[in-house]
Amino acid sequence: MSSTTGTTTVITNIASLVTNDPSLGDGSPLGLIQDAAVVIEGDRIAWTGDSRKAPATDNRVDAGGRAVIPGFVDSHSHLVFAGDRTQEFNARMSGRGYTAGGIRTTVAATRAASDEDLERNLTHYLHEALRQGTTTFETKSGYGLTVEDEARALRIAAAHTDEVTYLGAHIVSPDYADDPAAYVALVTGEMLDACAPYARWIDVFCEKGAFDGDQARAILTAGKAKGLHPRVHANQLSYGPGVQLAVELDAASADHCTHLTDADVDALANGRTVATLLPGAEFSTRAEWPDARRLLDAGVTVALSTDCNPGSSFTSSVPFCIALAVRDMGMTPDEALWSATAGGAAALRRTDIGRLTVGARADLALLDAPSHIHLAYRPGVPLVTGVWRRGAREV
Repeated sequence: MSSTTGTTTVITNIASLVTNDPSLGDGSPLGLIQDAAVVIEGDRIAWTGDSRKAPATDNRVDAGGRAVIPGFVDSHSHLVFAGDRTQEFNARMSGRGYTAGGIRTTVAATRAASDEDLERNLTHYLHEALRQGTTTFETKSGYGLTVEDEARALRIAAAHTDEVTYLGAHIVSPDYADDPAAYVALVTGEMLDACAPYARWIDVFCEKGAFDGDQARAILTAGKAKGLHPRVHANQLSYGPGVQLAVELDAASADHCTHLTDADVDALANGRTVATLLPGAEFSTRAEWPDARRLLDAGVTVALSTDCNPGSSFTSSVPFCIALAVRDMGMTPDEALWSATAGGAAALRRTDIGRLTVGARADLALLDAPSHIHLAYRPGVPLVTGVWRRGAREV
């Protein structure tokens, strides 16, 4: 094996290797290889296969009979914020229902925070996620709701990830409570102009109490005209037009998907839009669980993400979300892992991550367990003991 493009490392003695390539190993969607090895060259995967057939490399890591999986791809988070909403959570757990209004509390704290405070908070939660196996993350603005505050949120986020989403349309800014149309004009005009250089995606919270279907269409269409690709917060709190709009506009992802009609499911099954499920939100709000089984049986591509945010899902743990999805949403352990890796990659329209195949980015996690099934089988246990990102070991 040539090492002209970078140092080579073999991770050997892997009990089970999840490749997410059905042409490998057991032929399942996970492409499981037993008694496996994986070779990293530079920042890419150079070889996978039987541990006994691994080529010579510069370095060797003994997995000790543990499992190796692709790094998690968390395709939905809200990490540029200040403060928390402990009191709101405590009240809600004591019997008060959740509505979108709590976002305003975080908006006030975020506007008052310095750039340094926001970046320190962001990197804290990114490191927290990395230690739990997340190697790719998307994160959004949406807690500034002014031109200046939205642009600075995206500028800060863009220093840490390529997957940056402009969410000026999180809620109608409190400054425009009496004139939502003027706020939509701001989001699609001056604010969009200021934010587009830092973002890859545009998102909108299409929901009662936030933006209706016509407003959401106008916002996403304006973003597309600026080169931003749509994502949609869709059908979280109630039935609505969000999922249909996402498919109509070829959004990469419709996120939440809790309240779906048969027509919504059919639309997702017949389009390219991924249904991203966020069980941390249902857990933290005691809301109805999304029916992952219904979506999977219809042939919908499903992603699983944390929705890490200070109001409705304050977790950065993809393993926790996997356990919830298996326990309460009808997913098998295999499906949940696929959705948290390859599914997340599909929700970001990426083919270089979420799998461990030749040429893919060398993003992977070592579990202190012989199988990925332990992620759901042993909920709450910190099983991730090693993380490689772009070929470098970071945990």
